[in-house]
Amino acid sequence: MRGGGSRVALQRTDEARADSHLHRGPGRGQSTRPCCAPVIPARTPPAELARWARIFRALADPTRLGILALLQAQQEPLCVCDIVAQFPRGQPTISHHLKVLRDAGLVTAERRGPWVYYAPAAPGLVEAWRAIGRLMP
Repeated sequence: MRGGGSRVALQRTDEARADSHLHRGPGRGQSTRPCCAPVIPARTPPAELARWARIFRALADPTRLGILALLQAQQEPLCVCDIVAQFPRGQPTISHHLKVLRDAGLVTAERRGPWVYYAPAAPGLVEAWRAIGRLMP
């Protein structure tokens, strides 16, 4: 009977998992009444979830949030050289953060000669706000 006992134990464990959603009444029998409300499937398409994830990943960094706050405080788009001057990071790191924000649709970039000017992108920020609202209970 080598190994047979463990198979029986696994089978019983699987049966217990399958029945765990059922309410056990006071008697010996099992009720078919579920223990909780039925699960309602999410109605958010996978492509939209992927878009939200890209936005939330972009927002999940303190430097990127600082860049967004800096840009939001300006009346005009800000030159990348002025953004770099505001952070204790090098130009390549700030440029990387700006690319992440741009790829997520949270900032716009406009080339003016050798310089690139950045501003908050209202549509991307509105989308982030709506995603949070859709996740609220």
